[in-house]
Amino acid sequence: MKHRGMLYNVSDLTETYTVPEHYTAGYPIGIIAVDLIYPKLPGNVANATSFSYPVLYKKVSFEIEQLFEGDPSIEAQIVAAAKELEAEGVRAIIGACGYFAHFQRVVSEAVDIPVYLSSLCQIPIIELGLSSSKKIAVLAASGENLNDELLGKLGISSERLIIKSIGELDSFAPIRWGKTTLDNGALTKELGEVALELVREHPEIGAILLECSDLPPYAYEIQCLTGLPVYDFITMIDWVKQAVVRQPYFGYF
Repeated sequence: MKHRGMLYNVSDLTETYTVPEHYTAGYPIGIIAVDLIYPKLPGNVANATSFSYPVLYKKVSFEIEQLFEGDPSIEAQIVAAAKELEAEGVRAIIGACGYFAHFQRVVSEAVDIPVYLSSLCQIPIIELGLSSSKKIAVLAASGENLNDELLGKLGISSERLIIKSIGELDSFAPIRWGKTTLDNGALTKELGEVALELVREHPEIGAILLECSDLPPYAYEIQCLTGLPVYDFITMIDWVKQAVVRQPYFGYF
């Protein structure tokens, strides 16, 4: 029996279907994004051209520091956004900031579809693939807030993590503090240098995770300089999308 709403081949176009109970359709991924004004280049989770499939955004409004700190007063708004995305037909929900991790458990309990609010959700599978002697470098927008309390909400230990805060970089300031002009060349160069220096200081690093949803545009440069696997929000979202919208395989055998 085919799941309602799934068209698999040309013959399915002649079938009869019940109209979905939402005003749009065909969005595999719903993304909760904070209402912030700053440059969002391709690769940024808040830039829809970062994806080869449609995504549906739901805006939430509060100060980013409230999210960094896991302010309980914003929980209801985040849960409401997730429920709206589910009602509009998305198949999985993502948060456009690593610090949505504060609300991972409560949101996943509030809806009936998969929820991966933070890029940090990838840490267990990254650890599994590395030798026990290796560690994961995490580049974070606010290193002081990426602490054991936050990681504990995801069931993660900091034991194998080397956390590097990049929020203090001059070139990152337009993103961190909501400016409208970004020197992307300078930011690319500075992030690459930070990653390379970190790997030189810690040769035990076996992979790099970019916590911030603004950092995927710089993953290529970081990998070119370090030669290491680089994980970010896009690697996670692509993985989730593949799970919730499977495609048939064709080819020779």
